[in-house]
Amino acid sequence: MSMATLPATPPPPSSRTSHRTGRMFALTGAVVGVIYGYDTGSISGALVFLSKDFHLTAAEKGLVNSILVFGSLVGALIGGKLADALGRRTAMLIVAVSYAVFVALSALAPNVVVLDAVRFLLGIAIGISIVAAPLYIAESVPARIRGASVAAYQVATVAGIALTYFVNWGLSGGGHWRWMLGLSAIPATLVLIPLLRLPDTPRWYVLKGRTDRAVEVMAMTDPDVDPRAEVAAVGAALAAEGGGSARSLLHKPYARATLFVVGLGFFCQITGINAVTYYSPQIFQEMGFTGDGQNFLLPAFVELASLAATVLAILIIDRIGRRLVLLSGIGTVVVMLAVLTTVFAMGELHGTATWVGFGAVLLFTAAFNFGFGSLIWVYASEAFPAQLRSTGASVMLSADLVANLLIAQFFPSLMAWVGAAWTFGGLAVLALGALGFAFVTAPETKGRQLEEIQGYWLNGGRWPTPAPETAP
Repeated sequence: MSMATLPATPPPPSSRTSHRTGRMFALTGAVVGVIYGYDTGSISGALVFLSKDFHLTAAEKGLVNSILVFGSLVGALIGGKLADALGRRTAMLIVAVSYAVFVALSALAPNVVVLDAVRFLLGIAIGISIVAAPLYIAESVPARIRGASVAAYQVATVAGIALTYFVNWGLSGGGHWRWMLGLSAIPATLVLIPLLRLPDTPRWYVLKGRTDRAVEVMAMTDPDVDPRAEVAAVGAALAAEGGGSARSLLHKPYARATLFVVGLGFFCQITGINAVTYYSPQIFQEMGFTGDGQNFLLPAFVELASLAATVLAILIIDRIGRRLVLLSGIGTVVVMLAVLTTVFAMGELHGTATWVGFGAVLLFTAAFNFGFGSLIWVYASEAFPAQLRSTGASVMLSADLVANLLIAQFFPSLMAWVGAAWTFGGLAVLALGALGFAFVTAPETKGRQLEEIQGYWLNGGRWPTPAPETAP
């Protein structure tokens, strides 16, 4: 793209207007994150009551969760192509409309067959949102607030999970599982209002050859740059990204980086975080907590601790380094799963042992969000060059969702078949494997330029030796 093809720079909007527009992009994406988090957590409370209404077996309970994850895998696989073909904003509109329609239909489901079908469709919308929402934010806000804005989406997702537990607690007295599932239709509908008013991202307009609109939107959203020069830079970056293919990930020099992100994505979920998200009332009942109200309120405090851990990781990750944050988070996960295994092995629980178990669940969830939850997308975005970055992230997300599918489907059956102690003991072994994997493969990339990080993988997982300085 030559500079001659770019239109004249439009009159710059006021700094206040640009800041307001950038914040609106970030806020809109964050609301989608809250909705996603709410939908992820709402089933944990609803499942207690709908299982009784629909007379579900343990395997059928697992299918109610896993069918949504399977839909999410499908949505994630098509989300990137959809966002490229129709636009990031259009993909977000599809997500918001689909959320509103499918959560309303799930709340009205007359039987489990209809519920599973609707949740599969809802899962597709969730999978698209996982791809489209961070992309929409990252490409729309000024560079100096981009990291915080994308991180805000992650925080919003955890906040949405925390919110759903408080809602579940408030509705548990009457067993109102249909309201638990259906309430997120309201924010999903409301988020359509800003989406209909906001433009698409400058990067997508450049992708479609609409450079005049790209310059206009760039001037609207980022007062810190020359919009013509920035659009030209975006065009050059897009040209550089051409030619990246999934096949390239399987061959040198990127096979090692692919193994790292795929392994990290798989271990992120197979260690059991969504067992707590989906089945926490059942877990607390196994610990000896009685009463549906208590078993719905306790997970809310667990998620509040997770929210605090996520914020803490974001604040310190660029100060103490990625590797230390990741390893300390996974190490704490291993210890807490070992504690849970010991607690459940004691048999019938009461008194101090019950509260030790609760503390272990709280610290397990917080440690996950501090380590795995905060770092997985950072490493995925740093491991590959520009032309393979989105493909590598999609591969990592697919591994993540496959592991999530296994946990969602088989956790309740394992609890019923071999018991809580053996189930959590198995998760502890997997977490120990995750710790060893991360210790061997995770590089420390704090303060490194992307080109330096790519050199690490090109050099077989070792930092290249700097060239010796020559004397003047």
